[in-house]
Amino acid sequence: MAHDEMKWTAADLPSFEGKTVVVTGANSGLGQVAARQLSEAGARVVLAVREPTRGRAAATAIRGETEVRQLDLADLASIRAFADAWTGDLDILINNAGVMNVSQGRTADGFETQFGTNHLGHFALTNLLLPHVRDRVVTMSSIMHRGGTIELSDLNWERRTYSRGGAYAQSKLANLLFALELQRRLTAAGSTVRSLAAHPGYSATNLQTRTGNPLFDAAGRVGNKVIAQSAEAGAWPALFAASQDLPGGAYVGPDQMREMRGHPALAGRSARASDLGLAEKLWAASEDLTGVSFGL
Repeated sequence: MAHDEMKWTAADLPSFEGKTVVVTGANSGLGQVAARQLSEAGARVVLAVREPTRGRAAATAIRGETEVRQLDLADLASIRAFADAWTGDLDILINNAGVMNVSQGRTADGFETQFGTNHLGHFALTNLLLPHVRDRVVTMSSIMHRGGTIELSDLNWERRTYSRGGAYAQSKLANLLFALELQRRLTAAGSTVRSLAAHPGYSATNLQTRTGNPLFDAAGRVGNKVIAQSAEAGAWPALFAASQDLPGGAYVGPDQMREMRGHPALAGRSARASDLGLAEKLWAASEDLTGVSFGL
């Protein structure tokens, strides 16, 4: 690569000619950056977005071959429709879309919004698409996973007092546990497909400013201006995970300021995020909730 590995940027992406990549939530923020960079590297990029009009607007700013398809991760029917319509191979799936610190709500299927969108939606999508995947799945987590706990008896916050931050942290911990258990199952099935995870550190996107809470949104705008790195840099860990020869189960994040910013490198994770038993239990609970099982 052109730079030292610890100084890797999107300029070091290899050719993606002939490869197809799906990026969820690709109409803005990190997803849009990743879609653009992968397209410029030669990939055919499918922007999987909740609002196709916004997706098409984003695609006009991307050079290369793109396609926009509707996908609402808060609706299992939409996820199944997306997967059912898929034909042919899929080289890389990047599970990027998400919501953060939103007020208590429910998805179309009655799941708590953050857990349902960030984890269960991608859990179902990945397993339904898995028969088509040839190379790898990259799932986005967050440094906030460190504050998360998995309450198996109340995953959807039906008995606990709802916490915006707690629900988000749980969903991001779930993302890491999902990536871990997915890799275990892929290995057991003799598959060469790899499951990896990444996080963007603290990056300036609209995720922090669309919580629905004026105070949270204002704090997010200040943080984006004062602390956060750019969305361009925030996308590097996902792009690194999508392109480099990393072992299955690897987790990538920024290398500076306690992983809040910098160049991509292997990231740390909490003890809970390394708990294989918890990962297996969460997987079983996710199968029960979504009605979707391991795709291979």
